[in-house]
Amino acid sequence: MPDIIITNKSGHNQDFEVHGWNHNLNITVKPHSTSRIHAVDKSSGAIIAIHDGHEGEQAEITFDGFGGNDFIDISNIVGAGGNITIQQEGDPSTRKGDPLFMQNFRNAWHKASPATKGSLRSCVFLDGHGQVTRIGAIKDHPELEKFVRSFADGKTYIGVGAWGGSPGNANDNHQSSAAHGTKNAQITYSDEDATPSQPAHLAHRVGVQKLVVQAHVVPASHGDHAQEHKDQHKGGPGVSISNRSSKEQAYFFYDNYWNGNGTAGANFDHPLRSLKLAPHASAFVELPDTFKGRVQRGTLIPATWVEFQLNASNDHGAHGDISLEQGCDGAALIHSTDGSGRVNGFSHDILHNAPRAAVTKRSDGMEVLASTMGNWMAGPNEAAAEYELRTVGQSKAYIKGGTGTEDVASKNKRLAIEFF
Repeated sequence: MPDIIITNKSGHNQDFEVHGWNHNLNITVKPHSTSRIHAVDKSSGAIIAIHDGHEGEQAEITFDGFGGNDFIDISNIVGAGGNITIQQEGDPSTRKGDPLFMQNFRNAWHKASPATKGSLRSCVFLDGHGQVTRIGAIKDHPELEKFVRSFADGKTYIGVGAWGGSPGNANDNHQSSAAHGTKNAQITYSDEDATPSQPAHLAHRVGVQKLVVQAHVVPASHGDHAQEHKDQHKGGPGVSISNRSSKEQAYFFYDNYWNGNGTAGANFDHPLRSLKLAPHASAFVELPDTFKGRVQRGTLIPATWVEFQLNASNDHGAHGDISLEQGCDGAALIHSTDGSGRVNGFSHDILHNAPRAAVTKRSDGMEVLASTMGNWMAGPNEAAAEYELRTVGQSKAYIKGGTGTEDVASKNKRLAIEFF
């Protein structure tokens, strides 16, 4: 029988209404703690966060529904005051909800016109400093629904969906898509980022981010692969980047939003580092050992992600992997540099002969393989997933689900990355 696992990443007690399980009794989850509620197959209900006595964001669950699959979603139709996500335990591809809903709301509120703010005064609640603390029921305020759709459309239930003869909103209805069989439901609550925390050696793996900055050009260097990694750096942690292609390439490093390093909000829009490499050039990029994130070509998705961290909490070493979950714009390898010889990824071209159903044209005009897990632009592309599983394999890169890909560890807090 499945469990509902509720993790509170915040620094305070968080109360939840429970409907459908636990004898319909509320529960309180302590700070940085996890609680479990036992459920049964074929059962349905909701877990609703409470803010100042008012219902807010909620996780809705049906276990073992149509076709033997779970149906899970996050809804904000009765309000919000924090962030919440839900997924099947161990399967990030099933994740629903906006992990930064309240931060995105506050950013939109800050940019809103006085007229817009005036129209929302009855359903947006502020503290003494003018900061948004919670919002009322979206279902009762059409003007609030329009405002929320400006930043959260397709990420959570905003309207009431298809109900009572109404077709609802297509992006809302998509939230009801089936998960994969029946598993435990993993709910994560946070005042900051509600992305579920990974095991220590996988703490660098997260969801979608975006954006642009200036870059500098590093001229071509010569020499063999191993010597490059020895010569380019004598000091602290970081990564060696090698451009194995015949074109100049720009590379962008994105530090994760939710590391608890005080960079909330703005770092979604600003990569930490960037550089350009001439064809067959290499360079070492020094990074703080707190870095947990990714490097990719350019700033757009779909793209191949090389995900890594430099100081895991369990062994204080670097760990990394290749992910095609948010698309593929070419091959990549990741190497250890501590003498262990660990390497993973792939170096062969899988774009040239890809089936058309797996390909999408990116905003820069480049044809790439689509996302296998979906994002705000489109849902999961099963043709891309099937093709990548056949030509690369889950052991070489994350394609479907959060398991089965070999981790590359390096005790010296340094990794080497090749883009092809």
